[in-house]
Amino acid sequence: MNAHSPIVPSDLSQLSDGELKKLELKIARKYSGKVPWIAVLWAFGNMAVWLSLWPLVFMEILPLWAAFPIATVCMALVYLPTHEAQHDIIARPGTNLRWLNELVGHATSWMIVYPFEVLRITHLDHHRHTNDPELDVDITVNSKGPWHAIWNIVRQRQPNAKRNTDYLAALVRANRLDLIVLSIAYKVTFIGVLGALAWNGDALEALFLWWLPYHLGITYIVFFLSWAPHHPGGEQGRYRNTRSWKSKVGNLGSMGMQFHIVHHLHPYIPLHLTPAAYWEMSPILEARGARLGL
Repeated sequence: MNAHSPIVPSDLSQLSDGELKKLELKIARKYSGKVPWIAVLWAFGNMAVWLSLWPLVFMEILPLWAAFPIATVCMALVYLPTHEAQHDIIARPGTNLRWLNELVGHATSWMIVYPFEVLRITHLDHHRHTNDPELDVDITVNSKGPWHAIWNIVRQRQPNAKRNTDYLAALVRANRLDLIVLSIAYKVTFIGVLGALAWNGDALEALFLWWLPYHLGITYIVFFLSWAPHHPGGEQGRYRNTRSWKSKVGNLGSMGMQFHIVHHLHPYIPLHLTPAAYWEMSPILEARGARLGL
């Protein structure tokens, strides 16, 4: 375990839970309130790379077989910048850069065929009701192990899947029926664009630059952001409903989710700062009964 910050005394055994909470919040504030410019550059840089693949492939500058893995990586990378925006991490309401927070959210979420506000509402519902079998929109990813999780994630993208019903219920609870119509419009547009490309003789480009990368990217996102950090998904306490864990593909390969417990406890901390925040507050988290695996 990394060296402790001076904020944390060497002996926590004499501190009350209230005192531990104050120390934890002090550390959390140390890592919050900073604009995550890396997320802004990530959002628009990633979108620019993916959009550039289309003319490069159509002009035969880049072969489709080489563009396909790049497109897949781009799809897997779409979500996290919008996730920062969902939590108002880039800029809080009423601040000067609020427009940038909303721009990051809206400008890139279309790549994974979701309106930004749908992602925001459903994800915040997940935070409020983590591991609740009735109200957590991500509860359907709970699985016995990684391969079962992957199969379950794919199965939950079928039209009659419970996950679709749970997302719909979250929008109804939020009184945002307009977003149901917008979501349908996104899906219809997606199918329309793919169909138009196929009609014009570009079916392979549609398949390998968007449709298949989209499905592979969504599977990757849900696996690492929903299943892995919450597994086995049976506890609902604030310090028990998620965990820190050691990923076989490392923190970068798991998109920073090894330290997901910090995000659930303090969702205003930017993603790239959660590792440092975790190592600083981990003795406190351990003392408060958190599930730590690092």
